[in-house]
Amino acid sequence: MLAIDILKWPGVNQAFLFSFFITSGLALVTIPFGKRRPVGTPTSWGEAILGATYTFFVMFLAFGVVPHQLIDHIDKNLGWRKDKLLFGPGGILKPKHLGGSFPMDVSYEALRDIVVVGLHVYFVALMIFVMVAWQKRGEKAVKEIETSTYGRPLVRKS
Repeated sequence: MLAIDILKWPGVNQAFLFSFFITSGLALVTIPFGKRRPVGTPTSWGEAILGATYTFFVMFLAFGVVPHQLIDHIDKNLGWRKDKLLFGPGGILKPKHLGGSFPMDVSYEALRDIVVVGLHVYFVALMIFVMVAWQKRGEKAVKEIETSTYGRPLVRKS
């Protein structure tokens, strides 16, 4: 028994998909913006407040709105409840008290929570990626100096 019937409409939630892609896009937009801004440019208090507000808004979407939309969709449209047990393909997760070999019950609610944790891990990794890209803006690759056969740098050509 599958929890998702891909032929019926509730398998896709527009609110979750829209919020997920918009949040990912808003986070990634900061990379090209950071490449335009020179590293040593002084920041005014207005720019700092605007940047902090933008960052708070993106994190609010990433860790508040997007997981809520996913949990809401899974609970209401897909019907993944605590009393609905997950048996897995071929019944490999079927619990012992129902004639299977798995030592514990795994509900669809537990699967929902695992999916939401995976979503949080994705957004934490995305935030780390964006912050590292912001910190490394303006860094240029160091040009290697030619070395002699003895390993010393060549200052001038002989």
